[in-house]
Amino acid sequence: ARPLSRELQLRLFATSLERPAFQPPSLSRVMRSYASLALALLALQHATAFSPLLSLSPRVSQRISQRSSFVQPVGRSTPLAASRRSVMGLEMKLPKIIQGGMGVQVSSWELAREVARNGELGVISGTAMDMVIVRWLQMGDPGGLYRRALAAFPDQEMAQRLIDKYYIEGGKAETTPFKPLPMWVMEPSQGLEEACILGNFCEVWLAKHEDDGTPIDGVVGINCLTKIQLPTITSLYGAMLADVDYVVMGAGIPMEVPGILDNLAENKDCKLAIDVDNSEESHFNYFSPKAFWERSGKAELAEKSLKRPDFLPIVSSVTLAQAMLKRATGAGPTRGIQGFVIEKSTAGGHNAPPRGFRYDAVAKSHKLSLNEKGEPVYGPKDDVDLVKFKKAVKDLPFWLAGYYARPEKLQEVLAAGGAGVQLGTSFAFAKESGLSFEAKQQALQKLNDGDLTVFTDPVASPTGFPFKVLELDDSLSVKEKYLERPRVCNLGYLRTPYADENGKVGYRCASEPIKDWLKKGGEIQATEGRKCLCNGLMANAGMPQVSPFKKEGSDEKYIEETLITAGDDINQVKRYMYEAPEGHLEYSARDVLNYMLGRFKEEYTNELNLYEHAEEAEDAAVKEKLLEHKEEIKGKIEEVDSQLEDLKAKKGDGKAGEKAAAKAK
Repeated sequence: ARPLSRELQLRLFATSLERPAFQPPSLSRVMRSYASLALALLALQHATAFSPLLSLSPRVSQRISQRSSFVQPVGRSTPLAASRRSVMGLEMKLPKIIQGGMGVQVSSWELAREVARNGELGVISGTAMDMVIVRWLQMGDPGGLYRRALAAFPDQEMAQRLIDKYYIEGGKAETTPFKPLPMWVMEPSQGLEEACILGNFCEVWLAKHEDDGTPIDGVVGINCLTKIQLPTITSLYGAMLADVDYVVMGAGIPMEVPGILDNLAENKDCKLAIDVDNSEESHFNYFSPKAFWERSGKAELAEKSLKRPDFLPIVSSVTLAQAMLKRATGAGPTRGIQGFVIEKSTAGGHNAPPRGFRYDAVAKSHKLSLNEKGEPVYGPKDDVDLVKFKKAVKDLPFWLAGYYARPEKLQEVLAAGGAGVQLGTSFAFAKESGLSFEAKQQALQKLNDGDLTVFTDPVASPTGFPFKVLELDDSLSVKEKYLERPRVCNLGYLRTPYADENGKVGYRCASEPIKDWLKKGGEIQATEGRKCLCNGLMANAGMPQVSPFKKEGSDEKYIEETLITAGDDINQVKRYMYEAPEGHLEYSARDVLNYMLGRFKEEYTNELNLYEHAEEAEDAAVKEKLLEHKEEIKGKIEEVDSQLEDLKAKKGDGKAGEKAAAKAK
């Protein structure tokens, strides 16, 4: 071993900066991994004898490119983690950040598009998209957004049928109820299937295209809830018609979905097993693309194959991931699964229950597993050993979700061999999300005054899964306020099929009117604490229904109110938000990504330190290269300084403010 000369150190580092012509102006991840190696040698000041200029074999270069994704700033010891996977011999970049799927339409096309534009995985919510599109049309389709997407649908007659039935020029009056859709049943009507396919197609299409109709440079996924079974296949088909890149599914075990995706890609018949209470028989929801297009009069559309999206199930344990890899119905050695999202109990929305926890409406035995606030208690058995997980999933990529909205948490996941993190709450209140302007301001103003709290409600959701509720004074999170709400079930997405005493299949929900629930054989104890998530979440998106009933003591019909869900890290949103010129609080999806990916001043300053001795290089070409990159980093620091000054002065994006004001209006 011998010390490296200063000139050799500089040559080695300069070599690390070289990049192929097809790389973007910023340092490629592969080349920056070389830089990490160079820095390690510079720090050690020793090396075995080798030629003056570093030369890596193609085999070593390939291995580095497959295993490296993150260049740590000086002073951090986070190792590199895999960010690419090989599909049929082609390397595909994996996102470090998945924007979580939040329904109803909180994960809107606009939010997903902005995240995808910035190089990460943007995800739209596939929940109730049939209802979203028909309500949006009845609101006058502001900006002509959905009609623009419908114009790209392969069956224009089908698109026109939907417009003719639901579009209202100028929008309906606020006190006029929305025209309903039929509720989902085992054998849905052609019209309902068309609305579902069109709704999901439009949301994905809008997320994947710029305002002028040109495709964006990015990937977009769809998130569906496994517990909402009946619209699953048609929702996925509509998304695939719009060329969706990923499917992410949780709130249950989506064992059959990989095989369904395989079949839909070839327009083959599909079926999904449906859970039916009180029935020992097997029940299925069937969907035939060929029959669907024949009924629409466009049989030729079933001849075209579709892109099969990657599938990422959301799991909460090693055991569940192993079961998926053994029993899922997809093709290939990983059963049609391309990765996993590991979701912890701190995530928003529906959570997996603690190990061994079971809600018992009658015996109330579940109360023994609740804390003093009445929340389910999670323990060490609910933690996931990432080393075991990585081994169990055969090195498939995985992302962590639930309280990971911090750069250091992202680095921890990468260090453990993960591909990145999934964030929901941090994006939910961004200006691009589909949460209504009023709902955002209610939450952001409260955050501006202090901390918010989230209650993990063990009984709110009719699904039986614990559900996170953001505690806000002017929302249905307040028990007394919810009890004033007239009970009604007019959306039905969380209804459960059941078999009556004659074996006939019916549909019921513990949040529906109590007399209806009891008439269908339900126990009255199961109605206690249940909340109508369907109407609450639709109100969150600014599309509240006018109830057929009046609130007690009121002369006017009740308008559905918000019930907002968020993760335990809701107070992290304070890091991003600022006051816009119009006076309201806001932040963008890009603000979240910039924070998470370390694009702020300290990161660039650390990188600038790498060029401290650039002027000492004797080789003119090496010196020129180093100084060029040094100036590039200085320019980035100046840009960040400018951004931070803007934030400090609480200046916002004028166009975003105009858009937010338009939404408010």
